[in-house]
Parts: sequence; structure tokens; C-alpha cells
Amino acid sequence: MPYWRLFYHITWATRNREALIDAAWEGPLHNLIAAKAAQFGGIVHAVGGTESHIHLVVSVPPGIALSKFVGQVKGASSRFANQAVRPARDFAWQAEYGVVSFGPE
Repeated sequence: MPYWRLFYHITWATRNREALIDAAWEGPLHNLIAAKAAQFGGIVHAVGGTESHIHLVVSVPPGIALSKFVGQVKGASSRFANQAVRPARDFAWQAEYGVVSFGPE
């Protein structure tokens, strides 16, 4: 088994940075993001954010393209928001995201 230690701080925002994430369902959204990130091969270290954006600190194995990983997590969380908690409103993330890598210390 190969050894790897890759740490990423990934952020993404709601469409037009609108305040769409309500405190009433922010926790379930963060839980879903953590679960999907783990399902797609990530090791989640932290999830947080505000009403307009998400922060995800995760280790992603080198065999998984980071852009695909982020797209999968964003897509799953957008579906969750549209189907489970905001069915009457159109929820969307911005297409872009930011990512920085960092060391373990």
C-alpha cells in the first residue's frame, strides 16, 4: 500500500455568495459533505462555513483527481439542499472553488 499525506483546504460559495445556508440545516449539510467526501475516498479533518460558503479540510488520495472529487462533493451537497431542505427554492453553488495545500503541522 502506498504512503501519502496530502492535506487540502477547499472552499466554495453559494451562487452569487447569497446567504442560502440556514443555521437550521447547516449541521446536516456539513454532515452530508463529510459523508460524501469519505464515500469518494477522502479523509475529512473538518467541515465548516457560513451562510454563503463552505470550508472543507480533507486528505484526498493521489489517485483521485481533485477537481473530480470537489465536483462530486459539491454536486451531492447541492442535490441534498435542493431535495431535502430547500425544495421550494433553487439552491446552487458557484462553479468555481478554491483550494490550498498545507502540511500536517
